Amino acid sequence: MPGTPLSVVEQVIRASWSAASCDPVDEPWSPENPAKGQCGVTALVLQDHLGGELVMAEVLMVDGSRQGVHYWNRLPGGEVVDLTREQFVGGEVVQEPGGVVDRPDDITRGRLYGQYVALATRVREGLARLGAAA
Repeated sequence: MPGTPLSVVEQVIRASWSAASCDPVDEPWSPENPAKGQCGVTALVLQDHLGGELVMAEVLMVDGSRQGVHYWNRLPGGEVVDLTREQFVGGEVVQEPGGVVDRPDDITRGRLYGQYVALATRVREGLARLGAAA
C-alpha cells in the first residue's frame, strides 16, 4: 500500500518467499538461495504495494546461452529496486534492461497465478501482522 516504507515491504517479501511462490522453471526452491525463481512475482507484489514500473532483462550464461529473463522495479520516484538479483550465481549474467514492460492484464491464468497468490497472500498477512498494511 502507498505509504508503507520500502524497507518494511522488502523485509516482509523476503520473509515470504517459498517453494509455492517459486517459478517452476527455477525449481527446486531452497532457503540457501531464497530469491531463486522469485523475480516475476516479487516485482508484481512490490508494484502492488509501492507502484511504479516493471523492468525486464535477459539473463545469459557466461558462454552466451540464454538462461531466461529477470524482472525488477522502478518506483514512481525513479528509484530502481531489485530484490532478487542475488539469485544469480554460477555464471548467470543479467543483461542491460530491455525497458519497461506492461503488467500482465490478467494474472489469474497460467502458472504465474498460483505463484502470485502464494506470495501476495503471505506479504499481505505479514504486513498486517506488523500493522503496516492490510
